[in-house]
Amino acid sequence: MRPATRTAMFGTTIFTEMTRLANEHGAVNLAQGFPDFDGPEFVKEAAKRAIDAGHNQYAPMAGLPALAERIARDVAARTGVVREPSTEVLIGCGATELLFDAVLALTEPGDEVVMLEPFYDSYLAAVRLAGATPRVVRLSPPAFELTRDALAAAVSDRTRLIVVNQPHNPSGRVFTRAELSLVAEVARARDLPCLSDEVYDRLVYARPHLSPSSLEGMAERTMVFGSLSKTYSLTGWRVGWVTGPRELVAATRAAHQFVTFTTPAPLQHGAMAALDAPPEYYGRLVDDYRARRDLLVAALAEAELEPFACDGAYFVCAGFSRFAFDDDVAFARFLTAEIGVAAIPPSAFHLTPGGGRSYVRFTFAKQQATLARAAERLRALAGSARRR
Repeated sequence: MRPATRTAMFGTTIFTEMTRLANEHGAVNLAQGFPDFDGPEFVKEAAKRAIDAGHNQYAPMAGLPALAERIARDVAARTGVVREPSTEVLIGCGATELLFDAVLALTEPGDEVVMLEPFYDSYLAAVRLAGATPRVVRLSPPAFELTRDALAAAVSDRTRLIVVNQPHNPSGRVFTRAELSLVAEVARARDLPCLSDEVYDRLVYARPHLSPSSLEGMAERTMVFGSLSKTYSLTGWRVGWVTGPRELVAATRAAHQFVTFTTPAPLQHGAMAALDAPPEYYGRLVDDYRARRDLLVAALAEAELEPFACDGAYFVCAGFSRFAFDDDVAFARFLTAEIGVAAIPPSAFHLTPGGGRSYVRFTFAKQQATLARAAERLRALAGSARRR
């Protein structure tokens, strides 16, 4: 017996591997991007009430209508794009599942899918499992700017989809209107759908978030993916959604119904409460994350690393040119085993040979006390024998 070739290419994810290594060495885990603090009480209480009220059977396959209406209202208020809740909103078990469904539903074997590099690793898995071919738009550190030439080099007559992540994981980049307009130009000219992963859309610290769906001619071709996980610190709930034009959502729904079919009903009730949060909730959220980011950036600089700018999401990437390591994997393993702080080696997010070898990614989705403990350990780097 042997596995199918479509899965044989996949090993353990880098997140699982680095978390295992962190646990093995008692390291502060700044690798995997999950909060070590809980989500808001008003959201959890809504889910508990739903359980007690008997909302414990299958929810409708496409999601609770009341939640779909709240999602559509939120999208309209924040982007100006109006979506019909019953046909243009789909609720699933996290944005990751829905992105997989969309790639499966919208590509044929042999099609090409363009995505930004570095990329969140599940995009590559979805493309390959669908039988499509990935093509990458290289974003070079430390600025990670999206350029016309890099985008043009990735697009061909076989391109079927463009996948955008905004704010960007792992870089923390928030793309400008000019950069996103490059994507819009290509999508319109070639009549391509765009999948826009916007799960970090509330976590922006400099320029405001801009959805590609709000640009001219993009509402009719863009699917926008959102989630409870990041904004409400509930990564274990796995509640996500996608909004988009009816025909694209219908195709994605056809795949979703045979992948997970439905999303836990009580947690969807919790999601309704989350989307009813007052504006001050989001203000506090951003202020808290900005303070955590600044704490981590200062600690990395003190450790003689080279932190890159972070305008969104909850990751900071940092170069390690002052240290004698050949690549990101070796440095990340050293950090975890010898310094006691775990980071992600981002070469796992690259197809281009050598991509990501010169930096590592840290998350600041942690309590201030956790980040302070990491900062104390990172100070040992400055005097490390492995300095150049």
